[in-house]
Amino acid sequence: MTTAAGTPLNLTNLFRLSDGVAASSTAAYPRAAGLGGGDDEGEGDDEILPAMADDDYSAQLSWQSQSKDNLKVLMENFSPDQYDRFEAYRRHALPKQAVRKVIQQVTGQQASQPVAQIVAGFAKVFVGEIVEKARQVQARRGETGPLSPDHLREAYRMYQQETGNVGAARPVRAKKLFVR
Repeated sequence: MTTAAGTPLNLTNLFRLSDGVAASSTAAYPRAAGLGGGDDEGEGDDEILPAMADDDYSAQLSWQSQSKDNLKVLMENFSPDQYDRFEAYRRHALPKQAVRKVIQQVTGQQASQPVAQIVAGFAKVFVGEIVEKARQVQARRGETGPLSPDHLREAYRMYQQETGNVGAARPVRAKKLFVR
């Protein structure tokens, strides 16, 4: 199928047409995949799906490839303990339903699934940073074994010093974390 100007009809061209170039009424409705009596059966089906511009797509692929390479180099240099912690961190996630309940308790409103997923992601990063700082505290003290509540309290104190207050906007109402 082509437009009145003779250009092949795909979503990229359709978006260009909607940006101000005149189009015929036939260009307004692209044929659905597998439907319509086209002479080019099997050809151009990938053009019907929404697509990024080629340079955006190649940039994203390049970025993903670079990220994988960086992660591979990082993982090759992990100590066995670091590797085990990283794998445990990677495998585990905070339960979305529990996160939704916490959001509902704090805000008084229901949270959608995407919001709960985002908050769970931020919480996972926060927990990871606290655990890493607690490991640093443990190493600085020359201790071994599992982390103790003292390590976590000190890590949280260090985190607050580095990043400022964590938690509620009004510290008067904020719950204290890691309190004895």
